[in-house]
Amino acid sequence: MTTTTNTQTRKADHLRICLEEDVQFHRLTNGFDQYRFTHCCLPELDFTEIETETTFLGKQLGAPLLISSMTGGTEEAKMINYRLAEVAQTYRLAMGVGSQRVAVENPDVADTFAVRSLAPDALLFANLGAVQLNYTYGLEQCLRVVEILEADALILHLNPLQECIQPKGDTNFKGLLDKIHQLCEQISVPVIAKEVGNGISASMAGKLLEAGVVAIDVAGAGGTSWAKVESERAENNLQRRLGKTFADWGLPTADCLVEIRHNYPDIPLIASGGLRDGMEVAKAIALGADLAGLAFPFLQAASESPTALDELVQLLIAEIKTVLFCTGNQNLTELKRSHSLHKIS
Repeated sequence: MTTTTNTQTRKADHLRICLEEDVQFHRLTNGFDQYRFTHCCLPELDFTEIETETTFLGKQLGAPLLISSMTGGTEEAKMINYRLAEVAQTYRLAMGVGSQRVAVENPDVADTFAVRSLAPDALLFANLGAVQLNYTYGLEQCLRVVEILEADALILHLNPLQECIQPKGDTNFKGLLDKIHQLCEQISVPVIAKEVGNGISASMAGKLLEAGVVAIDVAGAGGTSWAKVESERAENNLQRRLGKTFADWGLPTADCLVEIRHNYPDIPLIASGGLRDGMEVAKAIALGADLAGLAFPFLQAASESPTALDELVQLLIAEIKTVLFCTGNQNLTELKRSHSLHKIS
């Protein structure tokens, strides 16, 4: 079996497993359950004037929502990405695609990622695994994935745990920070560093920012466990058990967010990892995130129908607006400054 076929098979497996198997964190939460909003019984606001607009990397968005990186490389993935792109355009949301390595290996599947025509005004993020910089990839391949998507920025995802458990995973992360630095100096679009569900600590965020990354997506623990996903795909008992041992490994999303924002008050910051509704999005914004990313809820809805996807976005925005209204804040900037969120002791 060729490398390309392997990668495409893996993408199909990932989609199926995420939709059909129980691969969520069980013991560890995303951390947002430790926070509660203070209710305002008299908001002195007109609900119809509540605003959810924001900007990220210079682009105006209708809501602080990122459709997080998920998929590509198969026909089912193409359908999902096209549906996601259409809803991103309709509501002016940000959207990332899944790892585009498969499109570099096999240009015939590049169209499964090429969604710009469906989302001319959306903020779009291309995506490659940072570790590929140690496996022959460089500026040329990074520019290629940006070109396929006509992307506004490039996500470099960091997934050491997943690579440890994945059959024939790419586990040489040595010297990667220097290569990220070189890439950031050469490439013409902003680079975002993202985990895949195990979190980025404040100290690691600092090193990545020093290397030239312009934004951080914490992608913390508490949602889909890629250790569990890879355990489901395991080719032997060792991999299966390894995935189960590390099923709840990582830094909760809220913890990463608070620590990074405390240390780096001005950087563009995305909170993702286990967010499931608009209230958690609002909590993330109140704790200092500029965008909140969701993957699994969007994947479920996009797999079902365009109508389900549209209804999900409407619900998320309604939930965010309700939090703003019931905390007495007209917009997201006021929410961040309001101290409406407190930690439950």
